[in-house]
Amino acid sequence: MPASSNVASCRTRLRDHPPHFSESNPVSRSAVIFDVDGVLIDSYQAHYDSWLKMFAEKGVSFTEQEFRATFGRTSHDIIGALYGDNLSDAEIREWDDRKEALYRDIIRESFPAIDGAVELLDALSAEGFRLAVGSSGPPENISLTLDCLGRSELFAAKVTRVDVTRGKPDPQVFQIAAERLGAEPSECVVVEDAPAGIEAANRAGMASVALTGTATREEMSHAMLVVDSLRELTPAKLRSL
Repeated sequence: MPASSNVASCRTRLRDHPPHFSESNPVSRSAVIFDVDGVLIDSYQAHYDSWLKMFAEKGVSFTEQEFRATFGRTSHDIIGALYGDNLSDAEIREWDDRKEALYRDIIRESFPAIDGAVELLDALSAEGFRLAVGSSGPPENISLTLDCLGRSELFAAKVTRVDVTRGKPDPQVFQIAAERLGAEPSECVVVEDAPAGIEAANRAGMASVALTGTATREEMSHAMLVVDSLRELTPAKLRSL
C-alpha cells in the first residue's frame, strides 16, 4: 500500500499538527534513536489482538502470559520458539506474514500514538537533532507507524529487522542507526521501553532513556534516565545526558 494511502487510512488527530522544521538553528552534534513499539506507538493491544486472530485461524491457542513472555521479540522468532518443531521454515514465514498483516489492519483502523510523541519529534527536529528509528519490527510496520504519525520525513535513518542479524540486547541495531546518521555512539541518545533495548543501548555506549509502560521502573533501572511520559523529555534534557 502506498504511503499516501497509509496516511489517509490512519484515523488520528495528529493531522492537525503539521511538522515544524527549523532553518535557523545550527545542526546539533546530538542524535536520538527511537524504538517504535511502546515508544512512538502504544502497540501492545494491537499486537496481542493480531496474535489471537492469527493463531485462531491456525487452530492453536495463545495466552496473554505467552504474549508477555515473548513481547519485544520478532514474530518470526516467537512462532519458531512456540511451534518451530512442527512447522517448516516456509510455514513459519507464512504465519509471520499473516500476523503482521493483521497487525497493520488493526492500527490503520485506530492508530494509538504514544502521548507526546509528535511534540517531542517536532521539538527535537527544530533544535537540529538527527533522528533515527532502531526497531526489531518489520519495515512495513515501521513505515506505517511513521506515516500515521505524519513524521516519516523527520527521520534520517530507519533500521528494522531486515537490516540486522542479531536482535536486542545485542547493540547492532543502534550501532547501524548511529552509523547511518554519521554520529558517534557518545553523541547518541536511545529512547526505549524494554529492558533488552536499554541493555543494547548501554552496550553500544549510548545514553539510554527508558519509557515505562511496557516495563516497570525497577525493570528499567539500568537506564541513564527513566520517565513515565515522553512529555518529560525536552531537547535540553536529552542534550545534557
